Amino acid sequence: MMGAQPFETIVTAHHAEIFRYLRRVTSRTSEAEDLSQETFLRAYRAYRTLTPEANVRAWLFAIATNLTRNHFRSEKRRRVAYAFAAVEQRDTDPDGPEAEALFTEARGLLETTVRGLPLKQRVAFTLRKMHDLDYETIGRSLDCSAESARAHVFQALRKIRVSLNGHQLPQMEPSR
Repeated sequence: MMGAQPFETIVTAHHAEIFRYLRRVTSRTSEAEDLSQETFLRAYRAYRTLTPEANVRAWLFAIATNLTRNHFRSEKRRRVAYAFAAVEQRDTDPDGPEAEALFTEARGLLETTVRGLPLKQRVAFTLRKMHDLDYETIGRSLDCSAESARAHVFQALRKIRVSLNGHQLPQMEPSR
């Protein structure tokens, strides 16, 4: 049983990253706030059942992913989930306005492509490329095997490459 670590320290350690993940998947701050609160409420209720060797970070991502899937399932007015948050411009040294414009165009194309991915591909891509989770953890979050999680990421990357077709992909780093 858990409990050696006060739950508040779990919230302090992981809330910002879980919120960023939910913000990227929903593209709406208000939805991310609601889903983040619900994630930690559910985590609090189940916290005492966790074993000491449990990966708390992966467990929280799984809860957040399940809540997000349920949220999108119940949302009738949209078949495809909302936008993917802007990819931060990192370590770019544009050579001037043309390079900046190309970067902005590529980033917009990337965001549009990710927004249009099927939910499982979008979630798998976000967990792997933005939060650097392993395929085993992603699979547990999506109720599928690690191999299926890898396939979802592969399919997402394939669609993104086709969509970008020669544009320079914005630099993406895992959020930690």
